[in-house]
Amino acid sequence: MAQPAQIGFQNAASPIMEELLHFHDHSLMIVFLISALVLYIITLMMTTHLTHTNTMDAQEVEMIWTVLPAIILIMIALPSLRILYLMDEINNPHMTIKALGHQWYWSYEYTDYENLLFDSYMVQTENLTPGGLRLLEVDHRMVVPMKSSIRVLITAEDVLHSWAVPSLGIKADAIPGRLNQAMFTTSHPGLFYGQCSEICGSNHSFMPIVVEATALAKFETWSSSMMS
Repeated sequence: MAQPAQIGFQNAASPIMEELLHFHDHSLMIVFLISALVLYIITLMMTTHLTHTNTMDAQEVEMIWTVLPAIILIMIALPSLRILYLMDEINNPHMTIKALGHQWYWSYEYTDYENLLFDSYMVQTENLTPGGLRLLEVDHRMVVPMKSSIRVLITAEDVLHSWAVPSLGIKADAIPGRLNQAMFTTSHPGLFYGQCSEICGSNHSFMPIVVEATALAKFETWSSSMMS
């Protein structure tokens, strides 16, 4: 979950989110270098004769400010396309879960199990247990086995919603009459919090998402209790 006064991203809980964090740092360094170079050139223009016609119209300068931006774009585009491919790749998932958005709660259906489906409502503030997170806790979490490939089919019953869990690197629109899909693998056990990221009505801020990653044995025990 996000921490008070946090500036950066949440800690990565999936390989995809780790890749996104690396790409963010890579892009930020490029932006920093560009800003430093521009500031340096502006300083030279203010303190020297860099604006002289023979300097600014030189063929060498023309080549530099044409080739250098192209190289920078390639340095950003190649890792970006790689991550986009990884995020869209769906390859032999161990489990498929359907997430259905309603006004204003989520329903989950484990399609590989018989009669394993439930609604997930936000826990009201007055019902929170000690240590519970306001506006983020739910009565039924989406439990998954850790280090397993999970495919989530995302849709909505009424209006546009968005299923987003920042620490897993997932944000997919839930559109009525259409199935979107996302895939993730949790790298360690824990609770990972998210919220609907589409303005879906008056209670938009009251339909949180909680993904609980646990050991396979505990997951099987939980699934058996939910189906009994």
